[in-house]
Amino acid sequence: MEDTILLLIVGVAVAGVFGQWLGWRLKLPAIIPLLAIGAVAGPIAGIVKPSVALGEVMRPAIGMAVAIIVFEGGLNLNLRELRSAGSGVLRLVAVALPLNWVFGTLAGHYVAGMSWPVAVLVGAILVVTGPTVIMPLLRQAKLEPRSASFLKWEAIVNDPIGATITLLVLSFLTLSTTMTTADALIQLAWRTLVGGGIAATLGLIVPFGIRSLFRRDLAPEYLKTPILLAGALGVYAAGEAIQPETGLVGATLFGVVLANIDVTGLQELRRFKESLTVFLVSGLFILLTANIDRQTVLMLSWPIALTTLAILFVARPLAIGLATIGAKVSWSERLLVGWIGPRGVVAAAIAGVAGERLAEAGYPDARLVLPLVFAVIASTVVLHGLSLAPLARRLGLASGGRSGLLVVGASSWTVALGEALRGAGVPVLVVDRSANALKAARLAGLQTMRVEVLSVIGEEMIDLRDYEHLLAATPDDAYNALVCTRFAAELGRERVYQIAPDQSTGRYAASREWRGKIVVNPDMGFQRLSDLMQGGAAFVVEPVEQDEATWQAADGWPVARVSATGSLTLFSPEHDDTPIAGDLIARLYQPALARTPAPGRRRFRLPSRRSTTSAG
Repeated sequence: MEDTILLLIVGVAVAGVFGQWLGWRLKLPAIIPLLAIGAVAGPIAGIVKPSVALGEVMRPAIGMAVAIIVFEGGLNLNLRELRSAGSGVLRLVAVALPLNWVFGTLAGHYVAGMSWPVAVLVGAILVVTGPTVIMPLLRQAKLEPRSASFLKWEAIVNDPIGATITLLVLSFLTLSTTMTTADALIQLAWRTLVGGGIAATLGLIVPFGIRSLFRRDLAPEYLKTPILLAGALGVYAAGEAIQPETGLVGATLFGVVLANIDVTGLQELRRFKESLTVFLVSGLFILLTANIDRQTVLMLSWPIALTTLAILFVARPLAIGLATIGAKVSWSERLLVGWIGPRGVVAAAIAGVAGERLAEAGYPDARLVLPLVFAVIASTVVLHGLSLAPLARRLGLASGGRSGLLVVGASSWTVALGEALRGAGVPVLVVDRSANALKAARLAGLQTMRVEVLSVIGEEMIDLRDYEHLLAATPDDAYNALVCTRFAAELGRERVYQIAPDQSTGRYAASREWRGKIVVNPDMGFQRLSDLMQGGAAFVVEPVEQDEATWQAADGWPVARVSATGSLTLFSPEHDDTPIAGDLIARLYQPALARTPAPGRRRFRLPSRRSTTSAG
């Protein structure tokens, strides 16, 4: 028995990570390969039945995992986002949720043929648009901040609310078979008020106590992340002990409050929680899908298929359209939010429990709950996951997927590089704290922003959707390293670069762990680059030709490569990069080596002038 559980847990963990990697490699939503893996392991091949292997441990384990997931979602909710999306978010939570419930209930009764009690339960389950699916999709689709806020807030806030409503309906339906309706309502109301009140109160108060603990230096650094994680689980358990699913409300509030009261150590928790959440989401989708038996799959029918279509194409779009009437929401945002509403782990976890308990309470059509909910989950995950990015781009609510460069530090060298790359079709944003330093970049026609990238306002203003690489090129080597360390978690360690430090080389140089990759050469520090530009050095953008096998032997320094597909790479002595025919190379030439461009080679001064004048 112990060996079976061990093999199941390890197998799910390995398969989950593989599914995430496969989704990233194939540029697909990771949930799609995860569902496929679970389906193969469970109902198709019958390799494993998680509920049999794990027994009574499975349900509380899933509950704790979901609590951690909604807590991590709460950490991503910044109240400052409500400045631009507040009215729309309020409509999605307060108005769209009950409308979705009503329309889902009508679809379940009139299309699927369910009895009213079971249809009401199904409608409650399907109001949940889980953050387990939405958050990965938002990262992949690169939506503009306002539209992303709508979907993110709806998913994270509605998740615990929808779960609580579902469990209340389930409890009422089961209790009403053993007592009067009035007694069932009174008992449920009391338990919900007490359980939800305790969880919500703890979720609001405990974060302030933790902040005071940290500020008074009453907790060592290595315990801060465990304390925050234990606090989230404790708040969740307090609500669950009284009324199931009310603990999710507390866990979500715990995360939201922590994210908005300036608690030290939160960045380390976010990084840890993001990795943990990816791990948990992967495992949960595989476990819940594998737990479906073949009999449930065989219950899929035309009424269930039609109900799924009605929920996707009628219920949600209609609910969002009605809820946002009069709100400050554009038609394109309304269309996007009305279509995108994938269901996730919470809906899957509740459906299995609800259908089984209702069937035991004497509702024979409750056996349709699980196949219908999983049909909706699978359909929304596939259709919404594959269509979000192209639809958002068509509506002008997402980036074009270009591989741009964020440059921190305006100087003659970075301005010239920005001009050359912009001429090659690469988006470039130059950021600096000094308006005078940015003047040359603005005159060159580059996009600029005067802000401190490490400040709170900098996080709000800088939109990274079009920028996949960062180059820190200020005169301060330590600041460059700090900027690279800050953005490494978002862009990736292999995509953050800095110019070579002017001093402290060899064993005395900063560790690779605490800086970016050195761009161009180890001896190309700020001062040398400035001297070169002052002496008349120029950038030339050159195509790699079929017979140019010795491109590295050419004069000058290769700085950046733009592939035929538009992807950008900066050259660094810390990685190997071999251009292929059709790529463009931005090369820095010394004045004495500047030459007249050969046929097929162009020098760029301004992106709007693709002339033979060199960029300086």
